[in-house]
Amino acid sequence: MAFQTLWYQTDLPKDIIETIEKDLKVFDEQAQDSSVGGNGIGEVDKVIRNSKNVWIPTSHWIGGFLWHYVQRANRENFVYDLTCIDGENLQYTQYGEGQYYNWHIDAGIDSAYKPQIITSSGQNIAQDQINLNGEYIRKLSFSLQLSDPEDYRGGEVQFMDMAGKSFFAPKQRGTIIFFDSRTPHRVRKVKSGMRKSLVGWVVGKRWR
Repeated sequence: MAFQTLWYQTDLPKDIIETIEKDLKVFDEQAQDSSVGGNGIGEVDKVIRNSKNVWIPTSHWIGGFLWHYVQRANRENFVYDLTCIDGENLQYTQYGEGQYYNWHIDAGIDSAYKPQIITSSGQNIAQDQINLNGEYIRKLSFSLQLSDPEDYRGGEVQFMDMAGKSFFAPKQRGTIIFFDSRTPHRVRKVKSGMRKSLVGWVVGKRWR
């Protein structure tokens, strides 16, 4: 039986989490108001979403760490036809006091898109052809919890299952949460402190 959501409590040592946060801190000054819309395209709408974020390339070492868990979650539960992390970028997101993200889904028919083509020197012609003919859609979403639960109040990640029942993801630091990108979810308003996370979406060929 497969599950709509699952998570791994990685038990990352405190110093590793602090190293991740320290490495990402260099991006803090680049953080801007989060937009609403897939694939890095959208407008700021604070009625729907009020947070700040910055984009981290998957070439950053944390990208490799997360990709290991993407593959594991997909192998053990989802078994989707996946290609890569959307845009080859991770979203480093911060929710301060009073900030939130209302109910939404990460993927729908309107999120299908042609991948951006970067033509090769001729060495990868076959892959170029696949890209040209392909149409990608978000299939799997994930979030790495960076903040300690004691660092903030509120800010819970809440999901809605297919039966209309809601439930919360764990807040343990270092937990990686995975879910089908069509799953309704939200981040409840932060009452105090700061919640930080690394978020990404894994794309694959459109559902058939």
